[in-house]
Amino acid sequence: MNKLYETADGAVAGVTDGSSILVGGFGLCGIPENLIAALLRKGVKNLTIISNNAGVDGFGLGLLLEAGQIRKLIGSYVGENKHLERLVLEGKLEMELTPQGTFAERIRAGGAGIPAFYTATGAGTVVAEGKEARQFDGRLYLLERAITADFALVKAWKGDRWGNLIYRKTARNFNPMMATAAKTTVAEVEELVELGQLDPDSIVTPGIYVKRIVQGASYAKKIERRTIRAR
Repeated sequence: MNKLYETADGAVAGVTDGSSILVGGFGLCGIPENLIAALLRKGVKNLTIISNNAGVDGFGLGLLLEAGQIRKLIGSYVGENKHLERLVLEGKLEMELTPQGTFAERIRAGGAGIPAFYTATGAGTVVAEGKEARQFDGRLYLLERAITADFALVKAWKGDRWGNLIYRKTARNFNPMMATAAKTTVAEVEELVELGQLDPDSIVTPGIYVKRIVQGASYAKKIERRTIRAR
């Protein structure tokens, strides 16, 4: 059993126009930048992207936005991408904002086969518009639908050819839950190791969830926003 692909372009070969894609990362931390670049080269359009945020201008998912490849974005944060703001205000991009904890749980539920759940987050606010509400023990809750997708593009620190994955620190973020919630999960790793070299107790995503794996060619590892203190 060998799920290894030689190139990122080959790993995303099945993505077509109109696909829905979960994309891991938080800010620029833990994003599958080689797979995103492969989508840019492939030129697929009308994509529905589910990701915490849309990268920044000129990097990450920001590249797909600038190329006009994204039709709809489902996420939690838009503050670092001015181009995204312009597209939404001009009506050129459909945007679905959801509270970050709810966003994470919607994806986790999708991977667990749970179609919907109730949460108190957003009750009594604009988040509740158009959603079913119900009281439990005197408190109002909203019904939220789970999220699944055609593809998940995730980034891990280490992996083997069976698709077992280990993440590094905060770069783990949304990647593990996204890996469980797609029909086809594609993982890129910084380091590809031989079978048996990963400590079984350290594996976060078992290979059963991963259909394809590729070793990333290089990583820019940019800082989204640098903050320094005065000396």
